[in-house]
Amino acid sequence: MRHRVDTFKIGRSGAHRRSMLANMVSSLFMNGEIRTTVVKAKEARRFAERLITIGKKADLHHRRLAVARLRDKDAVKKLFDEIAPSYAGRDGGYTRIYKLGTRIGDAAEMCILQLVTEAAEKKAEVAAEAAK
Repeated sequence: MRHRVDTFKIGRSGAHRRSMLANMVSSLFMNGEIRTTVVKAKEARRFAERLITIGKKADLHHRRLAVARLRDKDAVKKLFDEIAPSYAGRDGGYTRIYKLGTRIGDAAEMCILQLVTEAAEKKAEVAAEAAK
């Protein structure tokens, strides 16, 4: 039975899907944003936000959990030293998805998945208030 199992299968086996998501989220943490399809981005968002929440706890146990899931020690170091502390006062919503349209070759829906920064968020709020 599949009670409360909620995941996108993305047309891959479980091991391939986990490896792909780990690579995508490592790239997200190292570069700040990635360009991918919408379905992959939605699943990577779930994975990344859980890892950032783990990173906010910042002890050895949680660091080992992150290494087991992410498999990239440099990305885990950046997660615990830079990314997670910057979201200390935030309870969730660490990423955003911007839709780009369709890809030329196969018409797949493309998007940009990026980490939310406080400066960009305040800039958007100021622009929204100025438009009123």
